[in-house]
Amino acid sequence: MDFSLSDDQRALQDAAADFARAELAPHAAEWDATAHFPVDVIKRAGEAGFLALYVAEDHGGLGLSRLDASLIFEQLAQGCVSTTAYLTIHNMATWMLAEWGSEALRETWMPSLVVGERLASYCLTEPGAGSDAANLRTRAVCDGDDYRITGSKMFISGAGATDLLVVMARTGEPDSGASGVSAFVVPADSPGIEYGKNEDKMGWKSQPTRLVSFDDVRIPAGNRLGAEGEGFKLAMRGLDGGRLNIASCSLGAAQQALTLSRDYLHERQQFGRELAAFQALQFKFADMATDLVGARLMVRHAAWQLDRKDPQASAHCAMAKRLATDVGFAVCNEALQLHGGYGYIKEYPLERLVRDTRVHQILEGTNEIMRVITARRLFEPGALEALQ
Repeated sequence: MDFSLSDDQRALQDAAADFARAELAPHAAEWDATAHFPVDVIKRAGEAGFLALYVAEDHGGLGLSRLDASLIFEQLAQGCVSTTAYLTIHNMATWMLAEWGSEALRETWMPSLVVGERLASYCLTEPGAGSDAANLRTRAVCDGDDYRITGSKMFISGAGATDLLVVMARTGEPDSGASGVSAFVVPADSPGIEYGKNEDKMGWKSQPTRLVSFDDVRIPAGNRLGAEGEGFKLAMRGLDGGRLNIASCSLGAAQQALTLSRDYLHERQQFGRELAAFQALQFKFADMATDLVGARLMVRHAAWQLDRKDPQASAHCAMAKRLATDVGFAVCNEALQLHGGYGYIKEYPLERLVRDTRVHQILEGTNEIMRVITARRLFEPGALEALQ
């Protein structure tokens, strides 16, 4: 793999960095403090192309690679981690509709989704089925030309403020496991849908997170994505990219924390010297930077593997997500420590970076599940040798 970036990729990075500086960074603290979902700014992100990065150009997207998307999300996250994380979720849901939706569904929804006039949420997790997503209980029953959906989804980003839900529901028997799950597109204002309270979270304050309840929600059979029983497979394909996306957000947060720490270590003096002159702090800073660069290379390698449809891409995505989200949180936490008491107060962004990155180790599959996925893949014949 060539680890150098092309001129086009550098231009994408610059465009995302400009957007982050102009539209995200100046407001991130206020959005966090007021739990404001910045729909107007998200729409401007859509106008810039950031809401359909890897959707094919035929469907209105930019048709970029997953590596390109990773570069963009890393830059955007340096402006606001929480808002960028929602952008990644919208990208994933929109891409799934573009890939597996009918022509009629795409004509109805894609033009408004790619520009942010309408927004999407991804509904997989349930109150009793988080890590064990294959055993979800939300049910979709075929009824003539329709499906009727009943059940609930938990911790849904954007819920209550978005227009479209990509929902995984069981169409097979209760014990049918992954093979009995199908995927559906459900208008968010459909009769029978109710939304719970906006969860009071530790971080990710700029996006709402709610329980979504479905009570005999009727949708046309044409709203199914792919064939019946393919939903779990589609969800996992979406999550391979989703894991890289959230890993990229962690990289961006860590880069921002590192930049803030460098500046602080030069500005702050103790015992007549800049903090940057103390070897103990130099070593800590060097380790933070080294870990970040290593994680970044792994994320980019995994994105490259996903783009080339490598058989081991899922394992690479799991490893990259585990490493980058662990490193991202650790770097932000160490940066807070370097800032001392200042890092702990809200006037400085470090405490927000720590809060926003903590959940990255949980969502898109916990990092414990990433280890399970990786180990299972590596025990397959020839898999370990293929990593070399």
